[in-house]
Amino acid sequence: MQAISKQEVILFTASSMVLLALGIDIMLPAFTEVRKHFGIASESIITTNIVAFFFMGQVTQIFFGYLTDRLGRIPIIRLGVVLYIVSGIAVVYSPLIEWMLFFRFIAGVGAAAVVMTTIASVRDRYAGNEMASIMSFVFTLFLIIPVIAPTLGAWVLNLTSWKTVFLIPPYFAIIVFVWTFRIPESHPKEKRSKEGFGASVSTLKSIIANKVFMKYTIIATLLFSILSSWVSSSERIIGEIFGIPELFIIIFGLTGFLMALFALLNSYLSKKIGAKKSLRIFLTTYFITSLLLTIVLFFNNNQPPAIIFFILVAFLMALTTAGDPNSSALALEQMGEKAGLAASVYGTIFFFLGSGIGAFISSLMSKNALPLGSGAFILSAIALALFYSDSKKISFANQTSKLLINQKISKS
Repeated sequence: MQAISKQEVILFTASSMVLLALGIDIMLPAFTEVRKHFGIASESIITTNIVAFFFMGQVTQIFFGYLTDRLGRIPIIRLGVVLYIVSGIAVVYSPLIEWMLFFRFIAGVGAAAVVMTTIASVRDRYAGNEMASIMSFVFTLFLIIPVIAPTLGAWVLNLTSWKTVFLIPPYFAIIVFVWTFRIPESHPKEKRSKEGFGASVSTLKSIIANKVFMKYTIIATLLFSILSSWVSSSERIIGEIFGIPELFIIIFGLTGFLMALFALLNSYLSKKIGAKKSLRIFLTTYFITSLLLTIVLFFNNNQPPAIIFFILVAFLMALTTAGDPNSSALALEQMGEKAGLAASVYGTIFFFLGSGIGAFISSLMSKNALPLGSGAFILSAIALALFYSDSKKISFANQTSKLLINQKISKS
């Protein structure tokens, strides 16, 4: 394996993952113009599908996971970037909103190939708490995009049109494509899978049957579904439900800034106390915050003071991005040479199922934001229960084994 500095790993991984964030955040201020362009009513929630379809393209991660374990990381990253560029340009020239959604799905397919392969590449080089720490640095850089992208999108929109805004992500992808020719392959030929697709099915089954892997994957997915709902609905929540569209850039940007700070905080905590303990803290805090948000919404007739609502939402989003690197590290820690396929399973469930749940929650927010708060409360309760599910069994097993050992000692 060729040498590459940790700093470049972080920068390249962050830039690759930026394709995912940039493919969403920079476009949010332009959704009103998109509705006008296609003659869609302002109260319509169809523009939320521009985000949802992009996320749903992640369903192909399992396929790319198989390919990257067999062919290596770099070829699949390049394939994904090319798909992202071509479909991103096609989105702009779509004659109908339906065609736009189709090409957004293909752009999501391209992003799927890039994101899951770069995560597997990090796993090739690092594991456990070190991987969690590195991924937190990646997320810190990655989350700068929600801070600056909406402002950039709004600025470009004022100068030109929504089409130019939508073309920025594929243009940035060209830079990532060129950069791949500097990055060494992290999955050498001797470690690549020689199995055919049929044989890989048994490997896939063993990954899905791994209770620890599935537990942390589902935990991350449940919390991501709320983030997905917020991102796709934020323009409507701020502009239509709370009636303050002029503050969209500020609210979205400050939320992104807090998310970046929490990702950096997790990088410190995961080194100091470990990924699992850090995740427990974030999940517990998330549950309490979501409970407060639900109470605030319920007792204010679903229309609480905007500042309280958006502060609580910002903390939920920040806690999600702080906890996700730990969930992925804990899920992938024991995967070894299955890392590529395991990362693809993780990504497929995380993005496809998470965005599906998120889209459902968004569909309930035509008049108020209560579904966001109550959804966060219910899903975080399930996530917290999952987190503690095995700890009780392990604790009981340890106590039982100690009791048996003591009995044997006393008999002897």
